[in-house]
Amino acid sequence: MSVSDLPKVELHLHFEGAAPPEFIRQLAFEKKIDLSRIFAPDGSYAFENFVHFLQVYEAATSVLQTPEDFARLTRAVLEESATNGVVYTETFLSPDFCGGGEVAAWREYLHAIRETADRAEADLGIVMRGIVTPVRHFGPQQARRTALCAAETAGDWIVGLGMGGDEGKGKQGDFAYAFDMAREAGLRLTTHAGEFGGPDSVRDAIRDLRVERIGHGVRAIEDPALVEELAARKITLEVCPGSNVVLGLYPDMPSHPIARLRDAGVPVTVSTDDPPFFHTTMRREYDMLAAAFGWEEDDFLALNQTALAAAFCDEDTRARVKTKLEKT
Repeated sequence: MSVSDLPKVELHLHFEGAAPPEFIRQLAFEKKIDLSRIFAPDGSYAFENFVHFLQVYEAATSVLQTPEDFARLTRAVLEESATNGVVYTETFLSPDFCGGGEVAAWREYLHAIRETADRAEADLGIVMRGIVTPVRHFGPQQARRTALCAAETAGDWIVGLGMGGDEGKGKQGDFAYAFDMAREAGLRLTTHAGEFGGPDSVRDAIRDLRVERIGHGVRAIEDPALVEELAARKITLEVCPGSNVVLGLYPDMPSHPIARLRDAGVPVTVSTDDPPFFHTTMRREYDMLAAAFGWEEDDFLALNQTALAAAFCDEDTRARVKTKLEKT
């Protein structure tokens, strides 16, 4: 068996960012919306840098306008993930894109997403759970509204709060109120840091938001004391190697610090981030890591055990996924 054939756990997947380009083009055609500017001649998403990527992302999301649109998106994303051997996925969902951040509208969108995800689990064997995600560059006040949506729907399916968006906008601590709301509702916490923000953004996230996972976090490698802290406190990094290379954090996969972080005892996991934007899949991530670092089946089995241990799901779900991982 190739390592890319192994069953996989993915913890860092942006829902709208996982939309296949052809899916977005079809919706745009149906709604008579011209999105030709966001596609390259070969039909893939086209962007020049991280800020432009965010603009293209939000333009693509503009065609997702109803609960039915998000139900269709759910099926498309989960079919693609299942094809790549993913048996459990935690997906970042933003009420800002699902009803404008209003709780009542969010419930309608969430019902459509969850109903479709439950059918996909029955049909495809893939388990999905949601992490509600404020968009950082929308500001702290909007984040509070998003956190309220999370708190009002917290449970066995909405399992966490995270934060994405432009790391250059504001500080982690500006969003502490939203994260405190989610914590009080029993949600688990993660946030993007240590991607473009540098190692200090990881320290800020741990201190000011009290998260137990970090989205990306790879630039912690620049601060040996921080690496030691992450290892000692068992703070898991949701690493997206292919995304980091495409966005220019590292010139190539052998230069990526995931292996050094893992060797230092930091819990690391592997995810795709926004896979069609970064021309990747979970199979491709595994193949690239195997080629770059000589990792073999046991290494990837260990990565998946780390990911499962760090997943925000309940223990019954964790036990079911564990059984899926053991079917190698």
